[in-house]
Amino acid sequence: MRFGLVRFLSAGGILLALMASKADALTATAQFNVTATVLGNCAVSATDLAFGNYSANSATPLPATSTLSVTCTSGTTYTVALDGGTNKASVTGRAMTDGATHNLNYALYTTNAYTSIWGDGTASTVTQAGTGSGSAQTLTVYGRIPVSQFVTAGSYSDRITVTVTY
Repeated sequence: MRFGLVRFLSAGGILLALMASKADALTATAQFNVTATVLGNCAVSATDLAFGNYSANSATPLPATSTLSVTCTSGTTYTVALDGGTNKASVTGRAMTDGATHNLNYALYTTNAYTSIWGDGTASTVTQAGTGSGSAQTLTVYGRIPVSQFVTAGSYSDRITVTVTY
């Protein structure tokens, strides 16, 4: 029994010694700031605007649409402009070409009322403005080919550049 008591007291003594040294420990603290600066930023993507088959004999202009997706950091104001295209046309007189010398005229608008030409803000054209939400915002480009363009049969194309300024 005496051996058990000594063992108990020894274990208790070690425990008390550990507790005493822990209670005597001192600490120091510090704090630091964590910072970042979020820059205003935007990204844009676009779907193709495909008119399909065009007939000069049609009594109505041929419509088609494209969808732009603009994603900007929350609170970032932006404007979306469309250029005149790769065929060296102007924003008010866009044209697709058959790769040769033949042109098929078309126009791009901000609404399906076809009253405001979507361009770069020059020559009576308008741009579209918005404020970023951090999520994708969609804009529709409304295209239309006028009637009675008796051009050479074939495949016509153009490429529009979308510019988001923020």
